[in-house]
Amino acid sequence: MCLGIPGQVVEVLADYDDQLALVDVQGAQRRINLGLLEPDQGSLNPGDWVLIHMGFALERIDEAEAKEALAGLELMGRPAP
Repeated sequence: MCLGIPGQVVEVLADYDDQLALVDVQGAQRRINLGLLEPDQGSLNPGDWVLIHMGFALERIDEAEAKEALAGLELMGRPAP
């Protein structure tokens, strides 16, 4: 099992043969490698969501899945009562 963090694509970086994207993860922008995405998932556009692990986009997700994952991560980060 791995921990995936959802991020929203800001820009696909054309200078890198569309293999890198600038992705916003909770207000922090990071360069993310797109090389592990399945070719059948199509090209990414600004506003699309991806699930990220160790700097790689593993899969495209929709906004509802991204919000659900972010809520789960927030819950895990809360201190125990």
